[in-house]
Amino acid sequence: MAEKKLFDYQNNENVALFVVVKGAEVRLAKNGKKFIAFTFEDSSGQITAKFWDASETDITSFQAGKVVYLTGKRELYQGKPQIKLFKLRLAQEADHQTATDFLPKAPLSKSDLEQEINQAVFAITNPNWNRIVRWILQRHQTEFFDYPAAKTNHHAFEGGLAFHTVTMLHLAQAICAEYSFIKQPLLYAGIILHDMGKTIELSGAMATTYTLAGNLLGHIVLIDEEIVRACTALKIDPSSEELLLLRHVILAHHGRKEYGSPVEPEILEAEVLHHIDDLDASIMMLQGTLEHTEPGNFSERIFGMDGRHFYRPEMKVIDPKTD
Repeated sequence: MAEKKLFDYQNNENVALFVVVKGAEVRLAKNGKKFIAFTFEDSSGQITAKFWDASETDITSFQAGKVVYLTGKRELYQGKPQIKLFKLRLAQEADHQTATDFLPKAPLSKSDLEQEINQAVFAITNPNWNRIVRWILQRHQTEFFDYPAAKTNHHAFEGGLAFHTVTMLHLAQAICAEYSFIKQPLLYAGIILHDMGKTIELSGAMATTYTLAGNLLGHIVLIDEEIVRACTALKIDPSSEELLLLRHVILAHHGRKEYGSPVEPEILEAEVLHHIDDLDASIMMLQGTLEHTEPGNFSERIFGMDGRHFYRPEMKVIDPKTD
């Protein structure tokens, strides 16, 4: 019988299992004592817990990236699952537990993701866009195929950044087939590069945090800097129209200034990229939440979707692809 994972446990059920510490934030309680706000993770997902009256030894021991054995009880707090901790200890060498084994992973292998990206690069027929995409991809190759696309909201798993990019490319291909006047090479180049700055903004798949550059500048500014750096190395004018178009679709991909875009979309491909990005991120947030929601119930509220909650129907819909 397979060992239970975090989301195999039901509410009010006692929990006992190994997990990895995804996050461990030290905070002050109202009584002035320190506690640790944990996020635990395994391949089934993430759950929070609070470790009250934490000592300095506890704070030093139970850090992000560590494998721990926890016992507790799964509960609901304000509609969200959490663990009420009974006991926590670090995994020992004799337990034979490796932190990377607990990380959720992209549904496609690294080799499949690489093949998909390489095929898309061949479709970027503008020579300068193609050279820039190749230059930046080579520079961030390892991180691009290993990193998540976000810390928590969407594609927050190993390989999530490349998987998010590949899914967006699939959507772009279908849209360009329907609307032939869209500049497909520009859209493809923008999609491949739009989140590449997250290889600098984030620390990696294990215990993901924001780097100093990520906090102070953000991935949109960071990738624009990389494009300018590529232009210098490849002797391309970063202020030429073709480069301004490429930079614009990336700088505008969050859609609105209040959502973090330095500029709002002002060319067709920028608007299309923004909507593809938003659609893919929204679907993944919904999938991740609804798969942990019982049929016939509403999900917990999703922070990345304006705090809305969503209903998971009880009725089953026949999928013609699998029927």
